[in-house]
Amino acid sequence: MRRTVTLSLAVLAGLWMVGAAGAQNLTLEGQTGGFITPTAYVVQSAKGSFLSRPSVGYHYIRAGSVIGDVHTASITEGLGNWAEIGYTRSAHTNGNNPFFSSLWEYSGMNIVHGKVIALPENSFKSKWTPGVAAGFVVRTGDHFVTGAIDGKSYTNGDVYVAVTKTALSLKLPLILNVGWKATNASIYGIGGQATRFGGRLFGGLGLPLPGPWHTTIVPAAGFTQEPPHVKNLALVVPGGGHIPTTLDYAVRWTQREHARFSVDAGIGQVAGQIGYTEIPTPVGPAVVPVNLQARKVFGIGASYKF
Repeated sequence: MRRTVTLSLAVLAGLWMVGAAGAQNLTLEGQTGGFITPTAYVVQSAKGSFLSRPSVGYHYIRAGSVIGDVHTASITEGLGNWAEIGYTRSAHTNGNNPFFSSLWEYSGMNIVHGKVIALPENSFKSKWTPGVAAGFVVRTGDHFVTGAIDGKSYTNGDVYVAVTKTALSLKLPLILNVGWKATNASIYGIGGQATRFGGRLFGGLGLPLPGPWHTTIVPAAGFTQEPPHVKNLALVVPGGGHIPTTLDYAVRWTQREHARFSVDAGIGQVAGQIGYTEIPTPVGPAVVPVNLQARKVFGIGASYKF
């Protein structure tokens, strides 16, 4: 897969809620952030404590009849309000497409991540200074797409920088998140192995609005880019296929102050028809479209900090 057939759905509901509240929500891969994208926050530790109480998260992605469903369970530990480290198990259930679901007929993979704050938000006594953080992700046991074609297991990863600003003093409060990552994984490993490490952009915008019962509701929209080429995919889809940049529309619900829980739900515009391929028939080869049936991906996630 070449660009983002992703699971991405609230790739920018990576956009937060107020300060510490936003810092507790875990992404699909376990970092603090949105549904997919990390932000420049970490799991918070109590005053006088180096280790935080752990944050846990669960996410479900209904990625369509070709790719199937993805479930993730994460646990992340904060370190002195300046770093975090965590583990995620990503479990996959098969789709039922007779031609292409075999590219995803594997149980899942393991994900380890870490993040360090390089510049805290509001540094230099300025309310306009954004937060800046750097992090990494390592995925092991990735058999999807690339591994399904050549029978191997892959390890891939990301190195990223995220810049995040929560501006609540504006007439229309907003949360802005932009970032850059070097990655050799397509669609967070679900799309297989990229042919090389390459730089990709992500970003989005959220609008924190007051909700009932002392909560905040954050509608958000965003995008994420994926590597342009996936190893081995041209053997199945001549030319390597084309998967567009993912767009997503999501909403987050969380507590307004001292947040311990957060719930996300959203829709991602991802990949439909990515190219053509030949399949055998009783009367000879036939050219058919390769449609991943993932143009409307639904996802929901929840996080809780002990």
